[in-house]
Amino acid sequence: MAEIRPFRGLLFRDDLDPAQVLAPPYDVIPPQYREALLRRHERNVVRLILSASPDPAGYAAAGEAFRRWREDGALVEDPEEGLYLLEQSFEVMGRRLQRLGLLARFRAEDPERGSILPHEQTRATAKEDRWRMLLATRADFSPLLLMFPDAEGALESRMRLLGAGTPARAFTDDQQVGHRLWRLTDAATIAFFRDALARVKCYIADGHHRYATTLRYRDAHGPDGAFSFGYFTPVGAAGLVVLPYHRILSAGPDPGAARRALEGAFALEAASGVADAARSVGRSVARYSFALAWPSGEALVAESRPDTAAWVPESEPPSLRALDTFLVHRGVLPRLGVGDDAVLYVHSVEEAQEAVIQGRCRLAVLMRGTPVQQILDVAEARESMPAKSTFFHPKLPSGLVIHPLVV
Repeated sequence: MAEIRPFRGLLFRDDLDPAQVLAPPYDVIPPQYREALLRRHERNVVRLILSASPDPAGYAAAGEAFRRWREDGALVEDPEEGLYLLEQSFEVMGRRLQRLGLLARFRAEDPERGSILPHEQTRATAKEDRWRMLLATRADFSPLLLMFPDAEGALESRMRLLGAGTPARAFTDDQQVGHRLWRLTDAATIAFFRDALARVKCYIADGHHRYATTLRYRDAHGPDGAFSFGYFTPVGAAGLVVLPYHRILSAGPDPGAARRALEGAFALEAASGVADAARSVGRSVARYSFALAWPSGEALVAESRPDTAAWVPESEPPSLRALDTFLVHRGVLPRLGVGDDAVLYVHSVEEAQEAVIQGRCRLAVLMRGTPVQQILDVAEARESMPAKSTFFHPKLPSGLVIHPLVV
């Protein structure tokens, strides 16, 4: 049920090293990294996707830089319409994986139509930032990540065959993720993917704020304004990886009080610090599992018992009640005396460990990655997960292929 179309993408000219001029998505670039990318190359795409300050001059500067780079040939439009195949190679927990996906123009639809479903709430501030940047540039620099069912594996198999040739672009990013890009201009190939994706429902994995901005742009500019830019990847592929977001708490109980609050509902086991606790949680097959770690070096791994489900209201939708993050925010943190205003989020164990060791938090809550099926269940139920429930890895590069808006 997804309508995709080929388009003439904009790419940096061949002599510009992608590793020097590309960047991650805007929302995973902290200020210091933005400055480092700007110093790395004067044409780094971070200048076009992330304003230094949320004021009209910052967005106007991004739009002017984009127009100038097109005029002086730093960005070159492909001569033919096509789709693009992108492979990302990366390592997670000692396993080498590849994720394949199709970059395409697609029509954004209201979630109520049921063809493209979100799973995450959006924030007004982030949506306004993306709206102003979209108006300034009239282009998409970062594709949305969308998942689709491929039960027979036909689309993934076709992608693998198409990825056997020489890529148009190849580079490795700062996270040591390898990227290979192929242009697909053959009419039969385009028709195959267009027809296949027209028969399946798609789910937004990453890019909810950008998707909401596209719908706003459509409402302002008419039906042609609904076309956005997406990376379509199969749901069941081994390379579709969801990492956890961990919680850093500025308030909370000491280890003894936490144990008293949790024992009975959870099986508790001591761990030797943040890294060991995170490994134990990652291996857990319990219905719910998480861990707590303190600057003192103490850590507790909690695994649910049969009556743990009573910690979340039965009136809530089953798709939400199944989530570790929902249990933690609705059941665990209130019993530990912690409000949402005391919660910060980090997506790596290293960041959590650093915060704990340096005493920059009262304690950390270490999580498991949310299974993809749970994400689909939430989307199908038209519900929204708690904040920072998913971290899809790896992120898609900004600027590898740029999608000019139709209107």
